[in-house]
Amino acid sequence: MADAGRARRIADRIKTLVAANVESIVKDPDLGFVTITDVRVTNDLQHASVFYTVFGDEAQRTRTAELLEKNKGRLRSFVGRQIQIRLTPTLEFIADAIPESAAHLEDLLREAKERDAAVAAAAAGATYAGDADPYKHDEDDELDDDGLDTKDDRDAAGHVTGDHDEPVGERGDGADARA
Repeated sequence: MADAGRARRIADRIKTLVAANVESIVKDPDLGFVTITDVRVTNDLQHASVFYTVFGDEAQRTRTAELLEKNKGRLRSFVGRQIQIRLTPTLEFIADAIPESAAHLEDLLREAKERDAAVAAAAAGATYAGDADPYKHDEDDELDDDGLDTKDDRDAAGHVTGDHDEPVGERGDGADARA
């Protein structure tokens, strides 16, 4: 079993060889404009998956796939003579989905840009719902006349809330015993 580094090097070599010589080996005018995008070789160097794209319409892609499949043996023989390893890997040609994926990503990016523009347009005339700076600052922590913090110790009606070391009444409910 070969290591993954050797498999990567052989895959790169196969990619270079097939990309440079596919037109001279296939020799068919119906062969489309083929671009070899990637080659992956198994770690045991027995199988190589060759990913390719074809420029053109669906009929052109179909015809190119047929021609590559028909000339797979000739391409494998050429690769075997060039890389000179004990066993030449079998070649499997797989149409790469990169163009379709790229088109889908372009559509998603265009849609995101349109949404960003809509949000920016809506935000242009927007105003704050409350204060421009709603966060508490140190100067806000002023004490009122009786020494209680004005914001934290009184509720909306002005009654003292929380535990402030007040004497607990006999009832135990925090009412003043003197009252």
